[in-house]
Amino acid sequence: MQYVDSITGATYSLGEPRWRGDSGGHVNLGPAPGLKRGDIDGSVNSLWRYRKALLVDAGSAVTMGEGWTPLVRAAWDGITVDLKLDFMMPTGSFKDRGMTVMVSYLKSRGVTEVLEDSSGNAGASLSAYCARAGMRCRVLVPESASYPKIAQIAACGADVVTIRGSRQDVADAALAMSRKIFYASHNWQPFFGEGTKTLAYELWEQLGFRTPDSVVMPVGYGANVLGCDRGFSELLRNREIQHMPRLYGVQAANCAPYFAAFRAGVEHFVPVPVSATVAEGIASSKPTRMREVLAPVRASGGEIVAVTEDEIVRALAGLAKRGFYVEPTSAAAAAGLSQLIARGAIRPGETTVLVLTGTGLKASESVGRLLGVGASTQ
Repeated sequence: MQYVDSITGATYSLGEPRWRGDSGGHVNLGPAPGLKRGDIDGSVNSLWRYRKALLVDAGSAVTMGEGWTPLVRAAWDGITVDLKLDFMMPTGSFKDRGMTVMVSYLKSRGVTEVLEDSSGNAGASLSAYCARAGMRCRVLVPESASYPKIAQIAACGADVVTIRGSRQDVADAALAMSRKIFYASHNWQPFFGEGTKTLAYELWEQLGFRTPDSVVMPVGYGANVLGCDRGFSELLRNREIQHMPRLYGVQAANCAPYFAAFRAGVEHFVPVPVSATVAEGIASSKPTRMREVLAPVRASGGEIVAVTEDEIVRALAGLAKRGFYVEPTSAAAAAGLSQLIARGAIRPGETTVLVLTGTGLKASESVGRLLGVGASTQ
């Protein structure tokens, strides 16, 4: 296996950790062998049960038992769906899937200090896994990031730096700083996607070794779309499944570059107006891997959906009333699912998975404000 330069196609050894190629573009990983049903280690109750499919030595794994999250059946807008509770991870978000694999890889290659930019969840996850690995960590966050997320990042020992401006301004500041510290961006370093592909493996196993018809997930930079495409593609090549699921990515309409490109029929960045959104975790105005996210969505027969702020809040309330306390970013995916059901893109009788990516405990102040809830006095 090698790194592949996304611009020139040049290849680089995995022995030297990289986050971009000599061209300046991001790097990808080539196809991996994947696994078959008999390769699963059922004695391990974490995503490392699929270690034979991961391009990292499991003997050096930096792990906190992440993955193997519940898949719970519930009713949504008149149909039955399976909710993948990826907010039930060690740090409270799906980012732990990618981080356990990426940090394990970087530590095995001798990296001792890393840099990341984040709206909150990725930084919290990286800080925790670096603490577990004994690595130093610096995380750049927007000034608008929720305090519980900043506190979580700092509590695990990271050097937290707030940056004035948009989420893209934070990413630009990290790129400038990467000349001095290894840039372990979950949006650039492809071993993060090597971890998120375990979402596909878990869904396949939890559904009785079947493929769901559809997977609906929130999209900022697109890590879960990339992971689903990679994981299900490996299963397809190994003849463990017969078809790919339809992949649906959901963006906040206030910050929807993937949606704009999808509607335009292109696979490159399309400038879009950007404004604040309650779904801060997907407020990414200039994603890194446009083609790698859009191409598999189209090939699967899925699409990119954009939802309004009001739709997000309604979905947030609907999930909470069913007992699922998630942050607004996760609720955006549920709002997108409502759109897809309303126009018949997703139908009754199909196996539909809704991925809930982050816990509401990290955003309780904003959730309480949005839903108008609080304690009563006696």
